[in-house]
Amino acid sequence: MKIGYIGLGKMGANMVERLLEKKHQVAVFDRSTEAVAGVVRKGAQAAESLPDLAASLHAPRLVWIMVPHQAVDAVLSELAPVLQKGDTVIDGGNSPYKDSIRRFLELEAKGIDFLDAGVSGGPSGARNGACIMVGGKKEVFLRLEGLFKDLAVADGYGYMGRAGAGHFVKMVHNGIEYGMMQALAEGFAVMKASAFDLDLAGIADLYDHKSVIESRLVEWLRNAYAGYGRDLNAVSGSAAQSGEGMWTVEAAKELGVPVPVIKAALDFRLQSEREPSYTGRIVSALRNQFGGHAVKEKK
Repeated sequence: MKIGYIGLGKMGANMVERLLEKKHQVAVFDRSTEAVAGVVRKGAQAAESLPDLAASLHAPRLVWIMVPHQAVDAVLSELAPVLQKGDTVIDGGNSPYKDSIRRFLELEAKGIDFLDAGVSGGPSGARNGACIMVGGKKEVFLRLEGLFKDLAVADGYGYMGRAGAGHFVKMVHNGIEYGMMQALAEGFAVMKASAFDLDLAGIADLYDHKSVIESRLVEWLRNAYAGYGRDLNAVSGSAAQSGEGMWTVEAAKELGVPVPVIKAALDFRLQSEREPSYTGRIVSALRNQFGGHAVKEKK
C-alpha cells in the first residue's frame, strides 16, 4: 500500500518508520525539512507540497494526517481540492469529535472518505505498536483494516462506530488518563509528605509487581523517579493540559453524566499554573514519560 503522510512530529515520524518497516510505501510532507530528511533516510519519499504529495499517489489515494487539531482544517482546505472521488483521508491526531463529524460530512459531499483514528501509546506506541480507535464508515474501515493492524500492537485496534466515534473514544480515554494520573500523583505526594522517609522509586516498582494498581503509568512513574530523583527538582510543578480532559468534561456535561474525578484532575492542572506543587511535578513527569511532553525545569 502506498500512503501519503502529513505531519512528522514525535508521533508522525515514528509511525512512518513503522509503516516502512511493514513494507508500505510512504510519501511524506511536513513544513520541517529536517523532519522530512529524517524519514527519507529511512526510505520514505519526500513531497514538496500537498499537491505534490497527492500527485505522487495512485488512485484511490490514501492520506494520513497527523498534525495538531488546530491545523487539520488548514491542511484539508489545501488537500481536498487535489483529491478525487474515492480517495480516503484519515485524521490520526487528537481532534474534537464534533469537528471530525463535520469534516466527514464535508468530505463526503466531495466523494472523499474520512476516518477519525484515535491513537494511544505515545511516541513509543507509534513506533512499536499503538492502540487505535477508528470511526467512520465501516466498509472503509474494513477495506483499510490491514493498515490499522500493521500500525497497532497485537489486537490493539478496533472499529468504534460512525464518524466521530474514534475520536470520541480517544477523548474519553484521555479524560480517564487525567484521573488515573492525578490519583497516582496525589498518593505519592502524601507518601513524600509523611515522616517515614520512604523510597518512592522502590514503592513505584513494588506497586508494579501484581498489585491492584499495577499499570504502565506506575511503571512510568518508577522511571521518572529513576531519571529525576525523589524530589523531581528538575520538573515543573505546573502540569499542562492539552485539551482532551476539558473536552471530556464538556461532553459529559452535555450528556448529563457526572465526572467528578476527571473534572477535579482538570481543575488541578489549571490551578497548577498558578500554584505549582509536588503533585504537579509528578503529573508533569508522567506526561513526559509516556508522551514525550516537555518538562520545564524548576526555576
